[in-house]
Amino acid sequence: MPASLDEPVDLRSDTVTRPTEGMRAAMAAAVVGDDHYGEDPTVNALEAQVAELFGHESAVFVPTGTMGNNIALRLLAAPGTEVLAEEEAHVVTYEMAGLAALGGVQTRTIPGSGGVFDPAALAPRLRVDPPGPNSSGDNYAMVATAAVAIENTHVHSGGRAWTLAEIDAVAAVTGPLGVPLHCDGARIWNAAAATGTPLSEYGSRFATLSVCLSKGLGAPVGSLVVTTAENEVRARAMRRQLGGAMRQVGVLAAAGIYALDHHLERLSEDHRRAHELAEALAEMAPGRVINRPTPTNMVLLEVSQANVFAHELAERGVLVGALTPTVLRFVTHLDLTDESMAYAAEVIRRLLAEEPPAQGVNASATATRSRDI
Repeated sequence: MPASLDEPVDLRSDTVTRPTEGMRAAMAAAVVGDDHYGEDPTVNALEAQVAELFGHESAVFVPTGTMGNNIALRLLAAPGTEVLAEEEAHVVTYEMAGLAALGGVQTRTIPGSGGVFDPAALAPRLRVDPPGPNSSGDNYAMVATAAVAIENTHVHSGGRAWTLAEIDAVAAVTGPLGVPLHCDGARIWNAAAATGTPLSEYGSRFATLSVCLSKGLGAPVGSLVVTTAENEVRARAMRRQLGGAMRQVGVLAAAGIYALDHHLERLSEDHRRAHELAEALAEMAPGRVINRPTPTNMVLLEVSQANVFAHELAERGVLVGALTPTVLRFVTHLDLTDESMAYAAEVIRRLLAEEPPAQGVNASATATRSRDI
């Protein structure tokens, strides 16, 4: 490792970021109160800011995105109903069946490509008996579809962003049936930066959203459930039931406000660095970069044995995650520099020179998954 790089180049996830000096100063200066009583002014300011960004009435600060998804989907889906999502969606794959275990809500999957599913594939899977004179009236045993979840950006495809046209095509199927849409927007900030879509335009398409502050935006912790004023009371009750009620948490909310004020525009730097890495790797080993052109801040690379390759990289000062047994994921974020990225690319190049030819592995193959999401 060069002398100027005194710590590993960490490309495992954008969750590894640490608060900047400016963010730490904002946290230290935060005015706080008891959030459980609604008396923390910094939390209240963050919630109001996020609700306004997405054009919704309310937002509720929660510790994690997993809790945010759980609450948001349970606002839409009662026990004994189901939520449909793409087959590799985070709410299906990475959240320990929390909807079923804690909310009595089952998930059912839709095949997709790059995390996006075709409305034609969705339509026959919707278990909805339309009301009115054409109702069959005999589907009392059917598990009703209560909501459809969209993940934007989609983690397992390497940061694929949904466009408004793709979302609207899904809404054209679900809307007439009264089935609401939820957005798992952990990285919706990246989607907006990559597509140029205003956050309010995304927000207008969804009944609920869960948006995360601790990934590309670089805050140490926190997500928000974006919803209606009517659902806000229920969301806060669920948060308490799940153990997420917080007290003088304005010190964390201040980090979120700082991130929204200072780190949104810089996401394009992460996307640039991911694109440059993908192009460099494509030259080193043609055919191995799976998600090229790289849509946002992730690069997926096919190797023969991902865990072995990751171990070899770690020994040389580059940390990465294994998405499947044959696919590595590199994630760019605000703690990286052009110098650290150049070092990582050179280390990867040397190891790729020893790799056997590519075998054409699909990134959505069933496999052991990285814990770094």
